[in-house]
Amino acid sequence: MDSNKHETEVQEIQAAHRLIREAVGAYVVGNHELIDLMTIGLLTGGHILIDGTPGTAKTTISKIVARLCGLHFNRVQGVFDVQPADILGVRVFHSELQQFVLQNGPIFSNFILIDEINRLTPKTQSAFIEAMAEHQVTIDGINYPLQDPFFVVATQNSQEFEGTFPLIEAQRDRFTFSFALHYLDPESELEILRRDRDGELEWDEYWRKISPVLSIERVLTLGRYVGTIRVSDRILRYIRDIIVASREHNDVLLGCSSRGALAFLRGARAAAAIDGRTYVIPDDVKRMAEPVMAHRLILERGSGFDWSSITRVIAEILEDVEVA
Repeated sequence: MDSNKHETEVQEIQAAHRLIREAVGAYVVGNHELIDLMTIGLLTGGHILIDGTPGTAKTTISKIVARLCGLHFNRVQGVFDVQPADILGVRVFHSELQQFVLQNGPIFSNFILIDEINRLTPKTQSAFIEAMAEHQVTIDGINYPLQDPFFVVATQNSQEFEGTFPLIEAQRDRFTFSFALHYLDPESELEILRRDRDGELEWDEYWRKISPVLSIERVLTLGRYVGTIRVSDRILRYIRDIIVASREHNDVLLGCSSRGALAFLRGARAAAAIDGRTYVIPDDVKRMAEPVMAHRLILERGSGFDWSSITRVIAEILEDVEVA
């Protein structure tokens, strides 16, 4: 790909991301980092696990981003009695055709939000994990491919334990990125109140006004372009050294996997693209450190999803590892 083509594609990615940020920001206050990560996830085909309390706009942001990217959106509410068939679909006998046909479940979409995934039973969680890992589902022994792109955002509140089934380490590793969503700062909370007072939070009116800035085809094309962003051997060694350091840190029982190393590379490329660059710099790698590592590290003490302790360990690793 010639340099002019590189510049054109990266400018389109940067412009589309800016429009997405602006459109979401017209309704949602704050959460810029999550919007960035969703764009990165869509460009890399990487699924996202969000840890956060209810009422922090996770569903709203997901629906808006899906619409702006021209994607078919579905949402699944995690409750213990949801069965795999409720998500995947079922094969029923069609009397006119004299054969079984598939009635698609919500997983047959481009962008699926799984709200409170840790309230689903392990059996139902596994149905999602197969889809995320293999880009297909199995129903009655028959494999059905999923749409392309296929992007999953799952949420959980790790502070709640009653009636939940925490994801095991291997399942969390299937998520490319993760994000800890906190309450807004006081000034942002005040801005929400101002917008509501001034009638700026009318959802139906806002929803009618927004239209896609990308199409499914452009999302796929730009995603392929992200795979051509230049990465030097120096950057590759930096990623490797961070991964190795995560396995050798005194407070870490289980470090970052090789799948995590690939997530670093792909995420750094997409981060460079949305910043308007055709090459990766060390700051792109640092930017992806928490999204890539937070849900993969298991500490010697405490919960594997103790965000404050894990972010401290990640900061220490980044401080200790130098760019060779």
